[in-house]
Amino acid sequence: MKYVTTIGDTEFLVEILDERRVIVDDTVYDVDFNSLSDQPVYSLLIDGRSYEAYVSSADDTWNVLILGRFYPAIVEDEREKRLHAASGSTVFIGADFHLKSPMPGLVVEIPVLNGQEVQQGDILLVLESMKMQNELKSPRDGTITHVRVQPGESVEKDQIMLSVV
Repeated sequence: MKYVTTIGDTEFLVEILDERRVIVDDTVYDVDFNSLSDQPVYSLLIDGRSYEAYVSSADDTWNVLILGRFYPAIVEDEREKRLHAASGSTVFIGADFHLKSPMPGLVVEIPVLNGQEVQQGDILLVLESMKMQNELKSPRDGTITHVRVQPGESVEKDQIMLSVV
């Protein structure tokens, strides 16, 4: 099965060959993907290199936290992608983006303020979870609105922490 995965403005064509091999943009990778306990934490081996990833879904987005970086990803099979293109349904860049906590954790730092202009990739918030500090970055340019949390505050999974318009 082939999928189109969109992270930010970049699309990746992903084809699952079998349980242990995938193709990403014409490159074949040997993979091993296993859940750790009853949490949405996964052990991922890619060509013999080990990674630990936190993966959860929210609405139509997969939230992936790996190596301390947060990636909101939209995954569609090729058929869905063609149907959305034909129907004209797209994600509006002008729509509000609500930064939701990808996991329970502690807000360590919020280096932005209400009304502040941000660029794609700017750090919006630092969240500590599982003894790791994770920088959550803006997926697009915009202006910060509705900072709803404070440093030192505990948050639950999927709690809205701030918005970008």
